[in-house]
Amino acid sequence: MAKKSKRDMAYELDIDVSTLYNWRKYKPNLYRIVMLGFKFDELLENSRQNYEELLKIKQNIQDEINKFK
Repeated sequence: MAKKSKRDMAYELDIDVSTLYNWRKYKPNLYRIVMLGFKFDELLENSRQNYEELLKIKQNIQDEINKFK
């Protein structure tokens, strides 16, 4: 999953990109919290993808084992 641009983030928040830059400059705690939220979403999506990949691997292993039964 590609990292989101500031423009993508602003679009998701329904704000102008300049608002993000203003938050970064004038409201650093708010900016940090917003960025942590985006990072959390990214990590959650990566975890979901890893879980699905592990399930596929598990199924492939099980299929291989069943061939020998």
